[in-house]
Amino acid sequence: MAHRGSLPLRILLKTLLNILVVWLMATYLNQYFQLAGGPAALVIVGILLTLMNMFVRPVLEILTLPFKLFATIIAVIIVNGGFVQLTHMITQKMDPSLVQLEIFGGLWGWIVVATAFGFSNWIIKEVLHPKGGD
Repeated sequence: MAHRGSLPLRILLKTLLNILVVWLMATYLNQYFQLAGGPAALVIVGILLTLMNMFVRPVLEILTLPFKLFATIIAVIIVNGGFVQLTHMITQKMDPSLVQLEIFGGLWGWIVVATAFGFSNWIIKEVLHPKGGD
């Protein structure tokens, strides 16, 4: 369950946790992360991380959104392509008088079919299990 205190309390808690993370990294990952300056350095870097997370991260999230969407779309197509490929392989082993499945159009055909199956699967899932419903 998320902590639901006041904004200043949440910022203070995040800052303290960031200071702890910096200390843990400087202590246990010192072959990769070294920090000099004692406790003041821990506090400075912890506060800096908190401020960066509050003000810089949202901007970076917006700037990288097209890449995230593209990567998500590619991952969805690959997963659905795997399902289509498996379905195709299984139907190839069946009696052709019962079922014949072919996908035409080369790679583009596979992408279109995988995307269509993925989209339809998403629609079915949303209809049968809507968020916020019972």
